[in-house]
Amino acid sequence: MLGFSLPKLLFLAIVIAAVWYGWKWLERRGAVLSEDKPADKAALDQDLVACTACGTYVASGLAICPDGRADCPMIGRRG
Repeated sequence: MLGFSLPKLLFLAIVIAAVWYGWKWLERRGAVLSEDKPADKAALDQDLVACTACGTYVASGLAICPDGRADCPMIGRRG
């Protein structure tokens, strides 16, 4: 029979609470995992400038030349 009893209602409340808190936990975990790191985002937002010597488009303030030149005018220069 489908009568309501205290054990059935308590069990239903526990199941609903477990699903609710499990869903909230999964959403928080997904938000933390999908956050972009500021350093990664800043690296992607750099503007490219043309090298005055070879014409290659590079990010400003290079540590090394992409063409392998030691006399590259773009090394260390902020565009």
